[in-house]
Amino acid sequence: MGANPQGERVLSGMRPTGPLHLGNYHGALLNWVDLQYRYPCFFFVADWHALTTGYQDTSKLSEHSREMVIDWLAAGLNPGVSTLFVQSQVPEHAELHLLLSMITPLSWLERVPTYKDQQTELHARDLATYGFLGYPVLQSADILLYRAGYVPVGEDQIAHVEITREIARRFNHLFGGGIDFEGKAEKAIGQLGSRNGRLYRDLRRKFQEAGDASALEKARAIVQNNTRITVADRARLLGYLEGSSISILPEPKVLLTPTPKLPGIDGRKMSKSYGNTLGLREDPDSVTRKLKTMQTDPSRARRSDPGDPEKCPVWSLHQVYSDESTKSWASAGCKSAGIGCLECKKPLIDRIVTETTTMRERAAPYEENPDLVRTILTEGSEKAREAARETLDEVRSSMYLRGHYYGHA
Repeated sequence: MGANPQGERVLSGMRPTGPLHLGNYHGALLNWVDLQYRYPCFFFVADWHALTTGYQDTSKLSEHSREMVIDWLAAGLNPGVSTLFVQSQVPEHAELHLLLSMITPLSWLERVPTYKDQQTELHARDLATYGFLGYPVLQSADILLYRAGYVPVGEDQIAHVEITREIARRFNHLFGGGIDFEGKAEKAIGQLGSRNGRLYRDLRRKFQEAGDASALEKARAIVQNNTRITVADRARLLGYLEGSSISILPEPKVLLTPTPKLPGIDGRKMSKSYGNTLGLREDPDSVTRKLKTMQTDPSRARRSDPGDPEKCPVWSLHQVYSDESTKSWASAGCKSAGIGCLECKKPLIDRIVTETTTMRERAAPYEENPDLVRTILTEGSEKAREAARETLDEVRSSMYLRGHYYGHA
């Protein structure tokens, strides 16, 4: 796998609410495992985000964080390839959140779809807090701190990335001129190498003097394909092509990912709040017992009654776990009453028990030695802080915050 530019970083996180289930695995984790070998990935435990709705009881936050990371490792995340860390161990998240909150209009936060939806859904909790209203700003800080090129989301989460893009755009508009922008851009040209540096200058001149759009595209390609320059210099050089400003906080793109909704054992969406989950590391006997009692098509009251797979939650599991021949067998057998519901579930039970057993085996070394998890997160947090500091240096400098009270640049 070839190297990826830093601008193609992928950033995502999860709130630590306890051990994960198969819905989490197929809805997000399985995709993360694939992405880590295609992009430089940063995956974080969103423990501060957990406080936005769960601030009244934080006693299990540490335990839930540890268990969730073990689930990540069991699912196949590789700390030698991707960066795994805890949000609260990188205080730069809080600083960027504070700075971005100063420029984010209140109306932007009030219009976020989930703001009122979650207040209604979680009506038993007091969510009339600044933290809950401002969580999209914290989420934006999480993404922008690493200058992530992509954020993997399902269709229902696109609005969260859009507000991040708006906040980045507003910040760049207000502070994109920066300090000594031109001098830093000229220095960055030297990092392209002598040949590419000369070509960049020539193409920049053609665009700025004659409006040559093809020259602009060629110059952008020179910058974007160079894997040796920093994220800051890449943004600086792209901005220098068109004028005298920089996208200090590049706008992230949505990486739309398939998120199959796995049904729980009661037929509703698999969710901890419904108590209908199958855990990633659940005991095989428990998995088997739950699946045997899982709801099926209500029209099949008797073994001899034909059914409709489209009305059966078990059929949704077949869509995720079964090959074409098994799905054809299950569909035909259900419609003709040629097979019973327990018989239909048998191949699913085998596949899911195999999957959770594999997870249990992968998790065992981390369960037996908690220091392994602690080391992974410590090293990941140090790596994340290096990237975060680079961004904050640029942000502080552009806002005239760093050292200027004492007369220093």
